[in-house]
Amino acid sequence: MLRDDVLAALATVRDPELDEPLTELGFVSECEISPEGEVTVRLRLPTFFCAANFAFLMVADSYDAVSGVPGVRHTEVLLDDHFASEEINAGVAARAGFGETFGALAAGELDDLRQEFLRKAVLAGADRVGRPLTNGRTSEEIVALRLGDVPDKADRDRLRARRSDLGLPADDDDPLLVDPVTGDPIEVDSVSDHLGRARLTRISLEANGGICRGMLRERYVTIGVGEKEDQ
Repeated sequence: MLRDDVLAALATVRDPELDEPLTELGFVSECEISPEGEVTVRLRLPTFFCAANFAFLMVADSYDAVSGVPGVRHTEVLLDDHFASEEINAGVAARAGFGETFGALAAGELDDLRQEFLRKAVLAGADRVGRPLTNGRTSEEIVALRLGDVPDKADRDRLRARRSDLGLPADDDDPLLVDPVTGDPIEVDSVSDHLGRARLTRISLEANGGICRGMLRERYVTIGVGEKEDQ
């Protein structure tokens, strides 16, 4: 069904800061599809003052994801209850960039911001998949670990995808731990610092995700489209 395909596409769109799908966060409030393939998606965020650049990314990425679904003839993505809703909705509908939409108020386009968040996702992912493997191992043994050594397929594939997005080595025989900026393998004497930074990054992302979910539930009683009730 077209609706299933559209929701699957929306599930690929992530909050750039939290690295979690909009559907799982409850950010998709409505998804209406006409028999002719015209799709209207409405998004909502935890607060009225969520950062405009983050919001713009999510609306624009949702538009691109839905528009790419076979059978969709027209796409409209609308952000509700946000201080910059009008500007963001108009800018995305016109296929204008963030800078063009906000003019002098914008700090250029969002590529650098997206890259920064991807690097954080790589760090968090390294802790998520690597901690069970690195516990009890020496630094020499840790740097010898490969991405293919990770047994958890879902988390490994998630980390692989984030590394690929950044152009970092992401094959099974590539090192498990790499610098999120350069892609260089982590040296033996840097393992402890790298793992510590990775753990703090993961904890921060997960804590922020929990806070956002709580604030969204306080702001809106209903669960989002595609959101699981127990999240």
